[in-house]
Amino acid sequence: MRHLVFQLLAFTGSLFAQQPPYDVFPPADPPYHRVRYAAGTKPGELVYAANFTVWVPPGVKLLRGVIVHQHGCGEGSCKSGLTGAYDLHWQALARKHDCALLSPSYEQPDKANCQLWCDPRNGSDAAFQKSLLELGAKSGHPELATVPWALWGHSGGGHWAGGMVLLHPERVAAAWLRSGVPPVKAAEGKPAPYTISNAACLVPVMCNLGTKEGVTDKTNRFAGVWPGVETFFTAMRAKGALICVSADPLTSHECGNQRYLAIPWLDACLSARLPARNGDPLKLMPTAEAWIAPLHMGGTNVVTLIPAAKFTGATERTVWLPNEAVAKAWAQYVKDSAVPDVTPPPAPTNLRVKGNELTWEAEADLESGLARFIIERDGQFLANVPEQGKNPFGRPVFQNLQYSDTPTQPLIQMRFTDAKAEAGRAHQYRVIAVNTVGLKSK
Repeated sequence: MRHLVFQLLAFTGSLFAQQPPYDVFPPADPPYHRVRYAAGTKPGELVYAANFTVWVPPGVKLLRGVIVHQHGCGEGSCKSGLTGAYDLHWQALARKHDCALLSPSYEQPDKANCQLWCDPRNGSDAAFQKSLLELGAKSGHPELATVPWALWGHSGGGHWAGGMVLLHPERVAAAWLRSGVPPVKAAEGKPAPYTISNAACLVPVMCNLGTKEGVTDKTNRFAGVWPGVETFFTAMRAKGALICVSADPLTSHECGNQRYLAIPWLDACLSARLPARNGDPLKLMPTAEAWIAPLHMGGTNVVTLIPAAKFTGATERTVWLPNEAVAKAWAQYVKDSAVPDVTPPPAPTNLRVKGNELTWEAEADLESGLARFIIERDGQFLANVPEQGKNPFGRPVFQNLQYSDTPTQPLIQMRFTDAKAEAGRAHQYRVIAVNTVGLKSK
């Protein structure tokens, strides 16, 4: 009887109803897949329920890695994680490297303790790795459970991603920590929360924050971010870590335009580190291509960039950059966040017209994402879709963006209704993609 009762409890637990605001999310039909775990009840288990949604590039034969887009603390940020895997710009990065794109959503109640998930040792590490195993089985890609990770995290997600670097350096290809880092300084009379291993120092890490988070503004609620980042950076760099700081001169805790540096930076790291054959260890970052710059926290627009091979000074207050192209993009980012791009986006495909409704498909520009589409009818401009992209934190984008850098709900569709089409007349339509720096596709 006890065994029967336990089975019943386990079954009903798997059907545990999601509660607002976590009960509204996009469908997870292929190429998307989702698993959800109810809150744990045993010591060491994750105390919050959690969703994990993954996107697998259509047609990929063997995944080489997984890119994790981890939201921050608070109910709003946790809810925003429900759409992270649907972001077309991040999908472009994943597609290029035959990687899956995974977005967790920890169902943290309003004002509950964020540390209970953003410290990966409190059960979120185990839940994350369990999700990789189960999502690998659901998607037909069992290698998902063993491939390397590229981690992006915001706020508490930065704490989580940095913690995963320190716990599992052999699995992490690179990590981008926006406005949050793991603690490495011991409190009086207590051991250090984490230790920094030699293996962790081989993982490329970018600490990214807004200057209003304790650099130029030391009085607001986020003023403690920079002191924490500085402590983490200094401890890592003193041991020779491949670590950089990128300070956005325009923002506070919001993500701003960081994705236009984060995605090229992760692209460079993945290109250098992913092994040619699954199961082989991650490659070391090539030293010949690296660049060095002084730690730059604003106050001047002049940034000195030096090839690492020619640098002879002390490295403690310098930042490491993977190559010249990323170094130049970083120098522009810390000046005004306006990372340039000279490549047009891919042209839309599979345009279909049914009655007066147009639908199409498109991939995002790796460097600059998607801002909008131009619709032409019979060779003449007809409309912009959307008329105006919404992003209160940075460049307007097609999918709109939330505080934790994920698309808004409901997801924006590639769809347009021509309400002024002439009945009985055949029209010719064209759709043109426009990226966030204004460049147009064919």
